[in-house]
Amino acid sequence: MAVTAIAFIGLGIMGSPMAVHLVNAGHDVTGYNRTPAKARPLAEAGGRVAESVAQAVTGAEVVAIMVPDSPDVQNVLRGDDGVFAHAAPGTLIIDFSTIRPDVTRELAEEAGRRGLRYLDAPVSGGEAGARNATLSIMVGGDAEAFEAAKPIFDVVGKTVVHVGPSGAGQTVKAANQLMVAAHIEALAEAVVFLRAYGVDLEAALEVLGGGLAGSAVLAQKRKNMVERTFEPGFRIELHHKDLGIVTSAAREAGVVLPLGALVAQLVAAADANGDGGLDHSALLRGVERLSGKA
Repeated sequence: MAVTAIAFIGLGIMGSPMAVHLVNAGHDVTGYNRTPAKARPLAEAGGRVAESVAQAVTGAEVVAIMVPDSPDVQNVLRGDDGVFAHAAPGTLIIDFSTIRPDVTRELAEEAGRRGLRYLDAPVSGGEAGARNATLSIMVGGDAEAFEAAKPIFDVVGKTVVHVGPSGAGQTVKAANQLMVAAHIEALAEAVVFLRAYGVDLEAALEVLGGGLAGSAVLAQKRKNMVERTFEPGFRIELHHKDLGIVTSAAREAGVVLPLGALVAQLVAAADANGDGGLDHSALLRGVERLSGKA
């Protein structure tokens, strides 16, 4: 694999292990994070740490971004210290963040006017997927840019699919977040139901996982719910943001998502009750509150 100079902006729960994988694959990675301490794993792996976005981007062939929300991506790209102001023409921008599809399309158009290439490439798989390099990556943008980025995607992900033009990746990710939230809520309700009848929870979830009710959500989140440990792999406050994207985009498209609307309200309630910083498996706590079991 050819060595690529990569700037990686955003070294949090997801971005840090992704950047480290790229270093381990032999790439020249310079990372930046607003909280400098979060850049330590990258430095320990042999990557460089920049003091600003501009410093990270200067000389980069690829700029990867993994930040929480649409305003964060806009600031990284459009700020005086940002990517648009300092990236060389031809630079490939890969936005791994989960943001609004309409914002993505606007940013991609602006990048094109500046002579830059832009892909929206949100990921699914959570912290475990990032650490194990098994992420599912849904990519929107130009097909040639996708082919150019494929070697990078293959380092951090397992399922990598070009799903359409700019914004398509974010649209597919919105659908993913709808399905994941619904699955987690259903699992949480099943756990409360099973506990109410005194069933052996571990045994019950094992057999459920072997049948049609089995899912990646059940496999990855059952331990959290059984042991009631909710250290964040993906925070409820971020899922709350994502379901806002889903409901807004659905309204714009004129489609009705009844279950999506309900789950969005349950996630909003969990956030409002102070669970926003917990893993989204903590939706269990909301079901317990509604059932008088909290």
